[in-house]
Amino acid sequence: MRTFGQIHAKLRRHNRKNYTLLVVCNLFSVMLITAFVFMMRSPTVLTILPEGGDSRKQMMSIFVLAIVGCGVFITYAASLFFRFKSRETGIFMALGASVSQLRFQLFKELTLIAVGSCLAGTLLGMPLSWGIWQLFRLLLVDTEEMVLTFDPQAYLYAGAFSLFTIVTLFTMGLRFIHRTQIIDIVNEQRRTERMRDVRPWYGPVGIVLMLTGGFMGYIAPSVCILVFHWYPPVWINILYLPLFVGIYMVLMHTVVRGWSRGQNRYNHIITRSMMKFQGRQTVRNMLVITVLLAGAYFAAFYTPMMGTGSIMEAEQRPVDYAFHYRADQTMLTRSEIEQMASEEGVAITSWQEADFANLGQDGRTSIEDGGGKYHYEYRPLLQEGNYISESSFKLMSGQNIDIHPGKFGAVLAKDGSGDYLITTDSTMLTNMVSQKTLKTSFQEYIYDDMMATRYYVLDDSDYAAITADLTNAWKEKLIYFNVKNVQDTYPFAKRLYNSIIDHSGPKAEVSTFFDRVSIAAAHKTGDQAWEDAKKRDGLKFTERNSMEFKMFWKYAPQFRVLDRSDFVANFAVFLMLFVFIAIICFAAVLVIGFTRCMTIAIHNRQVYDDLRHLGASPKYLYRSVRGQISKVFGVPAVVGTILIYTLYFIIMYFNDNLLTPAEIAGLLNCLLVLFGLSGVLWGFYRYTLHKVCRMLNVRKA
Repeated sequence: MRTFGQIHAKLRRHNRKNYTLLVVCNLFSVMLITAFVFMMRSPTVLTILPEGGDSRKQMMSIFVLAIVGCGVFITYAASLFFRFKSRETGIFMALGASVSQLRFQLFKELTLIAVGSCLAGTLLGMPLSWGIWQLFRLLLVDTEEMVLTFDPQAYLYAGAFSLFTIVTLFTMGLRFIHRTQIIDIVNEQRRTERMRDVRPWYGPVGIVLMLTGGFMGYIAPSVCILVFHWYPPVWINILYLPLFVGIYMVLMHTVVRGWSRGQNRYNHIITRSMMKFQGRQTVRNMLVITVLLAGAYFAAFYTPMMGTGSIMEAEQRPVDYAFHYRADQTMLTRSEIEQMASEEGVAITSWQEADFANLGQDGRTSIEDGGGKYHYEYRPLLQEGNYISESSFKLMSGQNIDIHPGKFGAVLAKDGSGDYLITTDSTMLTNMVSQKTLKTSFQEYIYDDMMATRYYVLDDSDYAAITADLTNAWKEKLIYFNVKNVQDTYPFAKRLYNSIIDHSGPKAEVSTFFDRVSIAAAHKTGDQAWEDAKKRDGLKFTERNSMEFKMFWKYAPQFRVLDRSDFVANFAVFLMLFVFIAIICFAAVLVIGFTRCMTIAIHNRQVYDDLRHLGASPKYLYRSVRGQISKVFGVPAVVGTILIYTLYFIIMYFNDNLLTPAEIAGLLNCLLVLFGLSGVLWGFYRYTLHKVCRMLNVRKA
């Protein structure tokens, strides 16, 4: 005589694969989200990513995709578990077990599975993120900024996702146990998930919706700001909804109808029929794979795009060494730099230097009205601008230009990018010492890569008039020089970089965001307001080797060899963060795809046995299995790849309504990343196909 517990234990051992699948799926999802949260909330990362910046928004967007994907994956794993659990429950009901007994036993199991897997996933998430990060440091780059620290509050976010997982399991368990009809429970495992038929236009309309949703979602915030003078709230992202509806429609069309026309649509009718009768879960999993794959690619694009642009910019500079400094600083002289170069075995081949002035600019600034609305108001003293005389610009750039009196030119890069970074609506310049003003207006853009988006050019007579009586505190010197064999001058560049900082006083210890004109206009008094603003600015010479200092120091030098050689070290946290995100999302894609393919194999085992007995050839059976597995991996890969690359192209183009050579080269490098990751995905698909064929006893003819 066996007791209820003994029978249950024996059935659990017999069906241990079903329990293992649920535990592994829950553990993996919670561990993935926990690792993501610990990285996202790490002070190491938050210190580097500016509040409200594009990089942080991109990270949050991918995190939301990961949350949705893992949530759907957990729901799928739980529904699969309860489908197989129905046989056990049916046996107990046939033996006379009461609903209360079944509920107690089920909730006991769910407690062990849910709490145990979530706890293990939460505990393993932090070591996973730390281990991957340490691997980055070991194999790629190791700097002071790469020392990873964690925020204990990240456990709150991980706990919230774990709570969602537990609640989901118990809710589905309640729904399952409330089925009191024994026939319904016994037949639960046999119940199909057949999808309704779809019209032929589903696929084309889905493609249109994907493109429309992606474009509308991206362009809508800019339209709100530029046209309606309204900072849109977060809910504006609902305009991306057609994108996901379109993806779902394309996947439904693929599973139910396929893309073959005419008589060709009957060539794989059995394969499509098997997919169709399991269509709901298949489409949901394919949607999750598509979304996560798009997130993985988007994160993976960050490194080649950023790296290509930075390296090309450094290579295309016409000058090997360039720096500027305030004229009231006790800076290195030309003879001291030449002496340093001689000591390092470096030969300086050319030298140019010129003066320029910091002047006050007028202009319009945005004033918030509340509710996200704003309007523009004119300010006679709006911001600080760098102005150089026409003759000095000719000396430094070698270009012959003619700026008319009463006019100014704005400097852009030679590829024409960045016009939104430099203002052209100034009508009055102010000498901040004498308060003398000069009426002026925009004449033309001037193209020079070294001064791009930071300098304006004035006629010589206007420059002399407006800078009369200007003190050295409002003047700067600009130095250019070239050397022989620049690629061999790294030690000299590093020594010169540190020497420039050592010769800069406290007044130069400020970032590019530090604007003396706006401070003076707001506070009317100089010293105390200046000191308070400098404290808020927070830049420190002691942090001279940090990425933040090198990116945002107002007087940061441009040394070709230094910028090129130290690129990975300077931006290590940026690069490694998005590589980490790409790895996490891509791993989720592989696990979810593999799990769904194994499920398809289990469901269709009897069908393939019947086909084999009916005389189907091994070649036909293999082609049928391959058709199903290839759809699970192939369709999301094609849709996700095309979708994210198109979206990335739109983002690059609409940044400044053109594609620069660096952006084109970056997009080509992103294509190489796509090919590489697609190769990994194809290899994993082949591995999964082999495993499914072994499970179904199907061999390749």
